[in-house]
Amino acid sequence: MIDENRAAAYIRSLDRGHGELCDRIAREARAAWVPVIRAETASFLQTMIVLRAPLRILEVGTAVGYSAILMAQVMPADAHITTMEMDPERIEAARKNFRMAGVEERVTLLSGDASLLLNKMSGAFDFIFLDAAKGQYIHWLPRLLGLLEPGGVLFSDNVLMDGDILESRFAVERRNRTIHANMREYLYALTHTDALRTSVLPLGDGVALSVRTAKDTGEKS
Repeated sequence: MIDENRAAAYIRSLDRGHGELCDRIAREARAAWVPVIRAETASFLQTMIVLRAPLRILEVGTAVGYSAILMAQVMPADAHITTMEMDPERIEAARKNFRMAGVEERVTLLSGDASLLLNKMSGAFDFIFLDAAKGQYIHWLPRLLGLLEPGGVLFSDNVLMDGDILESRFAVERRNRTIHANMREYLYALTHTDALRTSVLPLGDGVALSVRTAKDTGEKS
């Protein structure tokens, strides 16, 4: 039986980093309790970007721009990222980080509530990275499917909620029970929607990797 904590520590020990700037952004964000993806998830995200080679990337949840920069480091030269964030301080930090990383021309940062922004969007994306308010994932799913082209990838982070998702709702703190229920509903939807093929991976804080296989999701883009 594999000890998951030891396995995660060993995997992190193999990480070679993502460049001085990106590694500093991650350190400073974690020190300030700003949520950024974990080291093992960062490497997996970059691997998926290289594998899929998407040209139109949508990110829901910019934070300080760390994950967008990670994707920009390895995406095709003619690819573009659209990302969204509602926290003014994080937006300012992300714009600064994009300038320092030299990717500001390749990233469009939208300011506002993701629920409103997603409803205003049109077109199709071939890769969507979802890393925002976990309790909203299930509410955003129909619109995300409408924006995801056939063969496109939906990469959902933090789906295991530090292990809470494995527990009964009565074992979870009362304030987190709605989020817990919503995430369980989201994971069920991902794994039982005919338009998707999904694997849930115990990587970092949990990753759900979904590929859209059908054209008709019931949502118009």
